[in-house]
Amino acid sequence: MTAIAPSPARVRAAALLPRLALVLAALLAALFTAAGPAAAHAALTASDPQDGAVVATAPAQVTLSFSEQVAMGDDSIRVMDPQGKRVDTGELRDMCSGNTIRYGTALHSGLPDGTYTVAWQAISADSHPVSGAFTFSIGAPSATTVALPTAQVGGGPVGIAYAIARYAAYAGFTVLVGGAAFILLCWRRGSAQRPLQKLIVRAWVTLTAATLVMLVLRTPYTGSGKFADALDLDGLKAVLETKTGASLVSRLLLLGAAALFIAVLFGAYARRTEEAGERAKRKGKEKGRGANREPGADAEADDLLFGLGIGGTVVAGGIAATWALSEHASTGIQPGIAMPADILHLLAVATWLGGLTALLVALHKVPGIEREAVRRFSRVAFVSVLVLAVTGVYQAWRQIGSWSALTGTSYGQLLLVKVGLVAVLVGIAYVSRSWTARLTDAPAGKPAKIARQRGDVSRETSPASVTVPDDPKRAAQLARQRAARESAREKQARDADPARAGLRRSVLAEAGVAIALLAVTTVLTSTEPGRTAEQASGRDTAATAVPNRAIKITLPFDTGGQNGKGSVRVEVDPGRVGANSLHVWVDDPQGQPLDIPEIKVAFTLPAKDIGPLPLLPERAAPGHWSASGVQLPLAGEWRIDVTVRTSDIDQTTVQKNVKIG
Repeated sequence: MTAIAPSPARVRAAALLPRLALVLAALLAALFTAAGPAAAHAALTASDPQDGAVVATAPAQVTLSFSEQVAMGDDSIRVMDPQGKRVDTGELRDMCSGNTIRYGTALHSGLPDGTYTVAWQAISADSHPVSGAFTFSIGAPSATTVALPTAQVGGGPVGIAYAIARYAAYAGFTVLVGGAAFILLCWRRGSAQRPLQKLIVRAWVTLTAATLVMLVLRTPYTGSGKFADALDLDGLKAVLETKTGASLVSRLLLLGAAALFIAVLFGAYARRTEEAGERAKRKGKEKGRGANREPGADAEADDLLFGLGIGGTVVAGGIAATWALSEHASTGIQPGIAMPADILHLLAVATWLGGLTALLVALHKVPGIEREAVRRFSRVAFVSVLVLAVTGVYQAWRQIGSWSALTGTSYGQLLLVKVGLVAVLVGIAYVSRSWTARLTDAPAGKPAKIARQRGDVSRETSPASVTVPDDPKRAAQLARQRAARESAREKQARDADPARAGLRRSVLAEAGVAIALLAVTTVLTSTEPGRTAEQASGRDTAATAVPNRAIKITLPFDTGGQNGKGSVRVEVDPGRVGANSLHVWVDDPQGQPLDIPEIKVAFTLPAKDIGPLPLLPERAAPGHWSASGVQLPLAGEWRIDVTVRTSDIDQTTVQKNVKIG
């Protein structure tokens, strides 16, 4: 098989490697930065009391509602009086019911008037910590010595170290899987090349070390933010009992299997490949039937290649699953589809970018890489990009969820910009691919000419043709002159190649677009996803008014007391501007009428700063309350707050947005 001349490959790699490395770094960061906070973190959707509310009497408890499942402990919700003293009991109440994610904590009785501060902290189902704080007042607002925390959990130096370890893990996974795939799918002879062996082993070490760092830093990352807590054995034990801890430990076990895979790939398989190549050369099998096979291929090597391919795929898929099963894909809608899609997405990214890294190392360090290996990688990269496109579109749909969120939220607008940049990047990459094809298929005359030029320099600088003067200074001067002449001739040969100049321009354009893509992705990581933003604001759950049809909504509730669970059904008829009738039914979990001491309703139009308009319906029957002549003065999206009291001290408020036409 015809091979690319070694010298032009080294010249080509020396000229392009810095710029291609920049493109690789930008693409890696752009693709993997979104694997951090960009995906659906839990958001606080409601609280009782609400932020800034002034209540007439002290509530029996404080409740928080979230957009998705969260993990909380007994100390996750803290309520402090104006002097900074805790007034909650420290006991977490799980009030989740169906799709309603709500937690609360009871308050001590007899709280005086004043402004109280609620600070909370939780772990999202996607493994990322979230926190926040707000205030409410009893009787009337007052001065308080409690300052709302400005630092977010998961930030600070520990957060930076954890983020570095996270991205190092992604980079190590990419190079490990992509480099091995490049050898098995594109260039079998690369298994015996020292530079590729170093690349893959270093990637394994990076991924292993980063995983260990994440496991050790998990306690301070989700807690105090102090490095000293990394030595807390009780905290480490608690981490191991979480989904994230189990995933990190599973990753370490799979990396042990990956070490065995690497040992076989660079040991037995590399030896058989080299031996087969030598036998093929001695027997002349590179011609005729053997011309269609890569040097070094034989039956034993093919059998070992098949085993390595199956085993490597299983191990790589397992490592990718440790991310999919513990982070973004495991939460939200359709997790059964999202997790396999996320695994395919990670494997496609690794095959493409990790393989490209291995190709660059081979061009720079290994002489004589076959043209067919470059062609094979081009086909593999094309399939990887197709998989990336399909899985990426699906993931984007999960994060956005609606056309209104795509155009009406900051996340959706930024995503549109990112999609445009990706389209431009793919177009430029196509141009680069055409230039690359011209380089690999260049006529033999040009490489030979460059080789002869380099050969002339070699003859000039060989020991037989150079007389070394006795004066060391003169010898150093001659050496510098020879190096300058060699560099000038290499540059002349490089600049005379139009294909090289075209590739250089297209790669520079790719680098510029990739940097812009990185900037947009970085902003996306700190932007709340469109689906979560709409859910938090209530836009995606608002009931729509239909002409001549009453608005009917059902809300689950849990006051925390005995017989405190159930659902409240509200009907607003005819659900338009002007006078309306209101009916409220309260049912227990079995759907039977639940007679409670009191029900209160309030209407608020936030867009016009109207309300709350309080309403106390009259009891019409056990579990049924009604009111007539309920005036709604303007059209818009109204929020209905229903306060349910099941005993003297147990009550809660649930809410829903409805559109009044």
